Amino acid sequence: MVTRLDLGSISVDVVRKGIKNIHLGIYPPAGKVRIAAPAWMELDAIRLFAINKLAWIRQQQKKLRAQMRETPREYLERESHYVWGRRYLLRIVERDAAPSIELTHRHLNLQVRPGSDAAKREALLADWYRAQLKQAVPALLAKWEPVIGVCVERLYVQHMKTKWGSCNTVARHIRLNTELAKKPPECLEYIVVHELVHLREPTHNANFVALMDRYMPHWRDCRDMLNRLPVRNEHWDC
Repeated sequence: MVTRLDLGSISVDVVRKGIKNIHLGIYPPAGKVRIAAPAWMELDAIRLFAINKLAWIRQQQKKLRAQMRETPREYLERESHYVWGRRYLLRIVERDAAPSIELTHRHLNLQVRPGSDAAKREALLADWYRAQLKQAVPALLAKWEPVIGVCVERLYVQHMKTKWGSCNTVARHIRLNTELAKKPPECLEYIVVHELVHLREPTHNANFVALMDRYMPHWRDCRDMLNRLPVRNEHWDC
């Protein structure tokens, strides 16, 4: 059940769950505010928590509303697509054979069966991006798990509308957004480190920041780069 808190011009959706700590999230594209709170927590306490975070909420909303959006993709010949931060021109190859995707110096070659529509082409590319990410992450886990002193039990790679990554600190699972395969590799590494550090410190408190500073001193530069890049143009149902 969702409870609505109105704090002046800002509305906050509150969801009570069987969790230990309160969590605040600001979601694209317009900066919708949601709080997940422990089931036992009084609404007045949640309201006070939100009031104390109003300056931060407004700052995050401003950033989200200013972030560039990609132009809608139609999956047509010579359309721009990005792989690991580099721009490629889409080349459609119609052939009565199994679909495939190949990268050359300047082109992203998408082989499809004759008559395939945009939805089919989009699905093929989405699966390919997912495979690229799954291939890239194990080496990063092997690099960073022993450094940070954690072990991931399971990795999920999926399209996520509101986050670049997330983790389950109890099950030791992490989830990564397939859109990261379009961004520079250092952005993926930053998100992997971010989620691994969360396995040691679940919240974004001073200890979390200190751990990030210790393991990846340039993490803020990577975060800012990721936040400057255009995000997928779609309806964010949050």
